[in-house]
Amino acid sequence: MFGREDHSYQEILEKSVEQWLADIEKHEDIVVYGGVKATREYIESLKKQITVLEEKSQLKDSYLKKLKSKC
Repeated sequence: MFGREDHSYQEILEKSVEQWLADIEKHEDIVVYGGVKATREYIESLKKQITVLEEKSQLKDSYLKKLKSKC
């Protein structure tokens, strides 16, 4: 809680998915390797959503702290 969060599992998972996508991108079937771009774009959109939600959460937390200090 007081230390830095451990993101090593998430980083390993992300690298594994990226390696898998790189391997799939070399596949000869257009349907298979064509989905790589869509998958990467989807992952990026999820990362953006996570960032937005984290910012909203921080804003909410700061507002609740201010509200609590006034009471």
